[in-house]
Amino acid sequence: MEQKQKFPTEMVELPSKGLLYPKDSPLASGKIEMKYMTAREEDILTNQNYIQQGVVIDKLLQSLIITPITYGDLLVGDKNAILVASRVLGYGKDYEFEYKGRKEVIDLAELKSKEINYDALKGGKNEFAYTMPASGTNITFRLLTHADEQVIDQEVKGLKKLTKDASPELSTRLKRIITSVEGDSTPKTIRDFVDNYLLARDSRAFREYIRQVQPDIDLRFFPEDGPEGGVDIPIGVSFLWPDAGL
Repeated sequence: MEQKQKFPTEMVELPSKGLLYPKDSPLASGKIEMKYMTAREEDILTNQNYIQQGVVIDKLLQSLIITPITYGDLLVGDKNAILVASRVLGYGKDYEFEYKGRKEVIDLAELKSKEINYDALKGGKNEFAYTMPASGTNITFRLLTHADEQVIDQEVKGLKKLTKDASPELSTRLKRIITSVEGDSTPKTIRDFVDNYLLARDSRAFREYIRQVQPDIDLRFFPEDGPEGGVDIPIGVSFLWPDAGL
């Protein structure tokens, strides 16, 4: 009689606490079940096609997630937390990397969710209101999901092909984040606002407000000779497979 192997799993807490997902979504529980990494996942990490396409991390996470979710629905901050959990489950909590020519080791299990205004999330809907401080323009906006990031990446690549000197990342992202301008949710109005009427100082204040309400894991470390705001932890294929040599 054939025996079925049951992989050990762990429940991972999402920085969003599930507050911004529809109530009928498994993600609304604020937790996600993941299995430990196996040789199958190591095969994914060394798949050259995945690496060249830039999808190797997403393929890995989809393989590790047990909870029946739509992967594209994941908020970017929740996906980051799942990424860190996958590294801990696969190779342990100690992560070694180079910083300024020396070795640094951090304990990934000690990483915490960013401190944000969770009261702003209690509406149970991924939509927020904001008034631009300089112009007084009223907008609504949403936090980006993995699916949104994919759309933005494709749009940016297309724009760069049309104009090689263009750097459209910020404006393209803002057009995806903003959902209405003075109650008007038509894409043309949003594009026109971002391209022609969004003041630089309003854009900066708006992006800062997004950081205040966006759930995420804090992926920084604080070396003694580093900047006051910390340094981003380097993340690549070697983060998920220390022996990959990539």
